[in-house]
Amino acid sequence: MSVPRHPRILAVAEESRVTPIELFFDLVFVFSITQVTALIANDLTAHGVIRGLLVLALLWWCWVGYAWLGNVVRADEGVGRVAMFSAMGAMFVFALSVPEAFVDLPGGLTGPVVVAVAYLSVRLLHLLIFWLASGDDYGLRGQLLRFAPSVLGSTALLLVASQLHGRAQTWTWVAVVVVDYVGTILGGASGWRLNSASHFAERHGLILIVALGESIVAIGLGVATLPISAPIVLASLLGLALAGAIWWAYFDVGALIAERALRRAEGEQRARLARDAYSYLHLPMVAGIVLLALGLKKVLAYVGGELGHDWTDRLAIAPLAAMYAGVALYLLTLVAFHYRVAHTLKRMRIATAVLVILLAPAAAQLPALGALAVVTAVMVGLIAAESIRFAEDRERIRHEEDDLNVGHDRATD
Repeated sequence: MSVPRHPRILAVAEESRVTPIELFFDLVFVFSITQVTALIANDLTAHGVIRGLLVLALLWWCWVGYAWLGNVVRADEGVGRVAMFSAMGAMFVFALSVPEAFVDLPGGLTGPVVVAVAYLSVRLLHLLIFWLASGDDYGLRGQLLRFAPSVLGSTALLLVASQLHGRAQTWTWVAVVVVDYVGTILGGASGWRLNSASHFAERHGLILIVALGESIVAIGLGVATLPISAPIVLASLLGLALAGAIWWAYFDVGALIAERALRRAEGEQRARLARDAYSYLHLPMVAGIVLLALGLKKVLAYVGGELGHDWTDRLAIAPLAAMYAGVALYLLTLVAFHYRVAHTLKRMRIATAVLVILLAPAAAQLPALGALAVVTAVMVGLIAAESIRFAEDRERIRHEEDDLNVGHDRATD
């Protein structure tokens, strides 16, 4: 008796969870983040940081496209699996070319052109598989047609940027990002499909953990070739505590509230909420973590005595600004994220972000270890204050069934 064959394209069910192949796909994004961090570290100026964040924005948009696709088509079956592996290859080439995204190195292929072609490959494959999966869903097909101009326009501009240099090239990259991100908003959300709220929320939560992993790696890489010492141990523990506070701020209750809000939403409202809160607002969270990782790596290098530094030396302005600005950016984005899903404002986090920025000039006068200790103390203090002040609400949110009225949640004050 013959075994019935499954369709080549399988739909994602509401109760679906993240599949192993999607986690495998995320490994490429891990490498991409590492490459972006290295790109910024090699040109630690305002211009260099902007360029690095522009590259991160395009890599993020590649990842986001497949997060949406994997919520419509089973990524571990049939065509979905082939698409994920194919996209993985193109994204990996993109990531490999990140050091040459703006300046072509002598010999070999032209780096900026390789970046543009790899980006185009990832985006076109995404459109193709989405089109095949749409079947007779004319709403989705119409959405893809409205989405296509931003794909073609951004990649065309990226090819133009590959032939430019200096600030003209940077401004063209800015235009690429604007076309992609603004074009998607102008295309609306009525035709997008989000089959599983839990899968989508889990996917984005896991990618934040991936980004936090980069900060942990940065701690290790900063002292990998240096002899262990008391300052290194202390700085490492402070860095780990800071990364833990960053994790806590998102996953303790915020991720639960957001997932429940997304689960209750339907149709176009669900698609818009997913687009705004996850596809858009998670990018600055990841960017903040990348900047934090850059600062942590430099702190560990200082306290370890690299390049003649001593643990009593002040941290250079650029890595200090990256670390403090990264934490502030992350907090403010969390505020916007929670406001979008729960329509309430986390004032304590706004105040903490402002405090971090105000403390930066004073921290610049401290040894590198002291600068890290200050921002860590502020973040740990925020987590402790929220846990004490909203203890009852936190307990209710973390342990109740999915009948939470997000709009009246007191824990979001």
